[in-house]
Amino acid sequence: MTARRSRRRPHLTHRVRAGLVALTLLLGGVIALAAPAQAASSKACEGGGYQLVNATTNAVVADGRNGTRLRATITAASLGDRFVVRGRHQQFTVRASDFAVFDHLFTGAPNREQMVTTPTVVWESKVPDHRGLRLTSAISVQFDREAIELERTGAGLSMKIQSKDCAQGGIFQMEPERGDGTRTRIVHTLGGQSLYFDNPNFRARIGQFLGSGCTSATTGPAGQFCVQVSPRVNIASDGPGARNLVARDSAQVATRIDQPDCDPAGRYVTDVDHCGRQSIWDVASGGRMGFVTGEDAVEVANPPTNCTQNCQAQNQVRGRLAVLGFPSPVPAANRLTPPSLPVSAPLTAP
Repeated sequence: MTARRSRRRPHLTHRVRAGLVALTLLLGGVIALAAPAQAASSKACEGGGYQLVNATTNAVVADGRNGTRLRATITAASLGDRFVVRGRHQQFTVRASDFAVFDHLFTGAPNREQMVTTPTVVWESKVPDHRGLRLTSAISVQFDREAIELERTGAGLSMKIQSKDCAQGGIFQMEPERGDGTRTRIVHTLGGQSLYFDNPNFRARIGQFLGSGCTSATTGPAGQFCVQVSPRVNIASDGPGARNLVARDSAQVATRIDQPDCDPAGRYVTDVDHCGRQSIWDVASGGRMGFVTGEDAVEVANPPTNCTQNCQAQNQVRGRLAVLGFPSPVPAANRLTPPSLPVSAPLTAP
């Protein structure tokens, strides 16, 4: 089944430092007037907008719904040890000390491009290993239409989370930056009834050149709009109301850690480096780990650029690349079913 087509939305990659913060939230109270923003800019994001909610008290600490545009600094005490980023289409919980993310779900709110019709957890957790460093500053937040950007720093460490409250598209990214310039290991663990699978629609066409810029499936030539097909690991769900859900990890300047025990039967021509519910990444300082959903997840696209500072949004391809879709339900033979395994491999070199 091919995910419904939507206009491509760029990742939010422009780096916003604490120096741009113009407003301050003190002692949990907002000392600000939010200026109205334009309406959501794509069909998948209609009605989108986030709130920040203290997970312990359920108090709404900051509200970016209804097109609110707001830049603020929030005291860590007002948000608590964990806080919820709650939107119309997306919801997840953030641990303040390291910006680990838990229980990232699609709400199933009505939308013409929705992939799920009931609340569906995709990620149990996305946990960065800061190797003893902690985030200690106040939390910078920027609401912009349906998007949110969170940033917090500590001695030798900065973390940024960006997300769009949309029913599909480029939804989320996590960006670590270390003063010593070394990498950060981030472990992604699926939740609910989500599963990794080796997409057979890609597997069947490995080596072919596809896209509007191709003159031959055999020779291409390779270019921005002519891309050679390689294996694709996607995410789907067996959850009720989630048969149209498709997603994938989206990395920039990150190395996926090999898990050779994930394919003990040697089923795959190319090692997929995943276990049934887990993928593990070493991310360069200033790189990112995110995920994309819907058509973006099953498009034969060029890999991301090697960028760690002032990165530009990805190219606007406007439907010129091939979209191969995915089978739903996913056949048993294509599911990456071995259990998640401990990884002993050392962190890769900076």
